[in-house]
Amino acid sequence: MAHRPKRTFRQRAADSSDSDGAEESPAEPGAPRELPVPGVLRRKGPPSGGGRAQVAGRPHRVRGPSGRGRVWASSRRATKAAPRADEGSESRTLDVSTDEEDEIHHSSESKDDQGLSSDSSSSLGEKELSSTVKIPDAAFIQAARRKRELARAQDDYISLDVQHTSSISGMKRESEDDPESEPDDHEKRIPFTLRPQTLRQRMAEESISRNEETSEESQEDEKQDTWEQQQMRKAVKIIEERDIDLSCGSGSSKVKKFDTSISFPPVNLEIIKKQLNTRLILLQETHRSHLREYEKYVQDVKSSKSTIQNLESSSNQALNCKFYKSMKIYVENLIDCLNEKIINIQEIESSMHALLLKQAMTFMKRRQDELKHESTYLQQLSRKDETSTSGNFAVDEKTQWILEEIESRRTKRRQARVLSGNCNHQEGTSSDDELPSAEMIDFQKSQGDILQKQKKVFEDVQDDFCNIQNILLKFQQWREKFPDSYYEAFISLCIPKLLNPLIRVQLIDWNPLKLESTGLKEMPWFKSVEEFMDNSVEDSKKESSSDKKVLSAIINKTIIPRLTDFVEFLWDPLSTSQTTSLITHCRVILEEHSTCENEVSKSKQDLLKSIVSRMKKAVEDDVFIPLYPKSAVENKTSPHSKFQERQFWSGLKLFRNILLWNGLLTDDTLQELGLGKLLNRYLIIALLNATPGPDVVKKCNQVAACLPEKWFENSAMRTSIPQLENFIQFLLQSAHKLSRSEFRDEVEEIILILVKIKALNQAESFIGEHHLDHLKSLIKED
Repeated sequence: MAHRPKRTFRQRAADSSDSDGAEESPAEPGAPRELPVPGVLRRKGPPSGGGRAQVAGRPHRVRGPSGRGRVWASSRRATKAAPRADEGSESRTLDVSTDEEDEIHHSSESKDDQGLSSDSSSSLGEKELSSTVKIPDAAFIQAARRKRELARAQDDYISLDVQHTSSISGMKRESEDDPESEPDDHEKRIPFTLRPQTLRQRMAEESISRNEETSEESQEDEKQDTWEQQQMRKAVKIIEERDIDLSCGSGSSKVKKFDTSISFPPVNLEIIKKQLNTRLILLQETHRSHLREYEKYVQDVKSSKSTIQNLESSSNQALNCKFYKSMKIYVENLIDCLNEKIINIQEIESSMHALLLKQAMTFMKRRQDELKHESTYLQQLSRKDETSTSGNFAVDEKTQWILEEIESRRTKRRQARVLSGNCNHQEGTSSDDELPSAEMIDFQKSQGDILQKQKKVFEDVQDDFCNIQNILLKFQQWREKFPDSYYEAFISLCIPKLLNPLIRVQLIDWNPLKLESTGLKEMPWFKSVEEFMDNSVEDSKKESSSDKKVLSAIINKTIIPRLTDFVEFLWDPLSTSQTTSLITHCRVILEEHSTCENEVSKSKQDLLKSIVSRMKKAVEDDVFIPLYPKSAVENKTSPHSKFQERQFWSGLKLFRNILLWNGLLTDDTLQELGLGKLLNRYLIIALLNATPGPDVVKKCNQVAACLPEKWFENSAMRTSIPQLENFIQFLLQSAHKLSRSEFRDEVEEIILILVKIKALNQAESFIGEHHLDHLKSLIKED
């Protein structure tokens, strides 16, 4: 973008009214020239006239926020010069309107004329910078602008020495009055660079910035000096205000000289001495008061220390707090330990339970399979088809293998009984719970691994947190020292829950179905709990939270649920050894350790229901007494007779095992199970199918021996219980048959059986009917 050529300035006479015909008066050669500071106004005395002012130069162009240049600021000239000393009242004025018109007129001249005019204008401008100007009003400036715009429109060109921004600004101002005259977007010129500044403009800006910096520094120096003087006043504690003259150039402060005219009271040694003594007395009194306060504080500290020591050594509250805090920490640690170990304990319990369950299911499945195959074999044998008559009876290989296994185990049991001297054993009463040697080794190995894990559960725990005796000792100390708080905390209800995991660990290798298993009373935890209960001193007011119920609570919450699992999943009611051992443990639990008289807890009810349910299932699934033709069973050595005998004695064994629960289960339950479902449904039918004789009487004696004596303790009882009516009728029928034969001794045994079961009326009738007067003594002895 090209630089705008310098504009020419021509002086005109102040009294000239026509700016077009005015001659330009040359500058006087002898007039002094000043180099003004651009943009700075200089006054030389008061202004003459209303709108006159002395101007040192023209201001540079300023752009507003809208980007529109201020046209009037670029064409202002001094309208009136200051009176010169050598010319008197003669003055030079510059008409703004004529200057602007002349500027438009000379814009069409050649470049040579422009150069000449620029030289002359620069020389004149330097002289006129210091002259005064007349500032026109707004209407005058607007009229001049109108003229300039019309002249440009007539010549149809834009002067080079006029900035484009001025024309655009003029057009925009005009467009404000006339909205239709606004140019189109493509006719507008957009300046892309800043207009370069002249040397004079740059010098003016630098001068302004230097002046601003100088003024700021001077203000900062003044503030700094004021702040320093204020600090000095505070430091020396000057009461009277002094006038301080701060020098802006040097920055040093000048203190006002001491005024000698001020008069002070006379001073002598007596006055000074008196003041010093007064001051000393005050200080001494203050010191003595401080000493008294210090001595008081020392005494308070000593008293506080002694009080603390006394409280720590002899205060019951401190001892209580210390004990309760230690007990709280101990219980929290104990609970954390048990919570961490309980998962491992449950895993070991599950492993042992799974191992025992697998063994029990093996025995049960083998017994049922063997019974099924042997019964099928005998049924096929009894048909006496063509194959069997020829003597080449075909047997399935699996059935043959099973039969051989059964006979092999029976042979081993017979040999064992002979060695032990037990010759009265009946075939069919054995439990048949032998395992092959390989399976027995695997079982023992797995059981040993589980027991090794059991020993490692608490190997990393101190005895205070895993030994039941040590744990109970902690609570016993609490009970002895602070019984009120002990019983108010219901510790007797919390101890069974705390000891539950520890007792379960000791019960992992406990099998209540084995006769050689450890009894509950011989277990370490049982003895520790009993000792804890024996040392308790109970109060009648604390019966509800009595420690006497701790053992019962442990049995109900820990022992009985474990027994219930054994009954439901592992107990075989056909096994006399398992039933006897289970009844022994149940009697200890259900009879000797009831929580209260006539009270039956929910866990005990669940245990009894499980026992009854398991026996019902055994009666339905495991009792099978086949009925064969008499021709097949007459020969006692035939397979049919042997199988039937084994099954009868097996059913009688279950009958005996059921009635062993007498005293633990109700009489109605036992009579329903033993008499109603087993004796009347299976055993009596088998007896009716047998030939009367000594064997039948022997079997009847065994049935009567199984019946509990408690059922027949009433001496006034003349008739037996209703569930034995079928059995009594069978005895009378057998006695009638045997009385006609040579088996008179067996008839006497039958009468004794009737007397034992309190069927006295039936026995008397039978004796009177058959004239057996020698047997009446049996009834009278009873």
